[in-house]
Amino acid sequence: FTEMMSLDISDSAQIYAAFVVYLDLLEGRNWHEVKHVAVAELQLVCLHAREKEQDSFQVMVPVPVHISLSHERIREIMRKASLPPDDPDTPLAVTLAIVESDSTTVYYKVTDGFVLPDPPDAEEANNKQWRKKRKKLFK
Repeated sequence: FTEMMSLDISDSAQIYAAFVVYLDLLEGRNWHEVKHVAVAELQLVCLHAREKEQDSFQVMVPVPVHISLSHERIREIMRKASLPPDDPDTPLAVTLAIVESDSTTVYYKVTDGFVLPDPPDAEEANNKQWRKKRKKLFK
């Protein structure tokens, strides 16, 4: 916490939110290599972490619940805080971690463009409803 406080971020609520998310990822969700990174020009503390050891890093952007985010602000955060994807066809992505004062945290993954869902299990792939949904997605 003291390391985060020493960053060049003036908003203590933002640092508190980052610390709550840091603890949740590390202790609550058992993520790996959770590191804090200051984005001074945005006055944000971002977290880079891996869900599993072999996964690539994801960017978490802790935000106190009382902060309003416009589309422009989210786009600016995505441009300046996201890591370059491993695959060039993968859109930029960050996960907003919205933190309430009682430390309740809600995670929203935001991408720059559409991301198709993972394919279903083999059993579900044969399901007629899934095939109809796929047809609608690709029209």
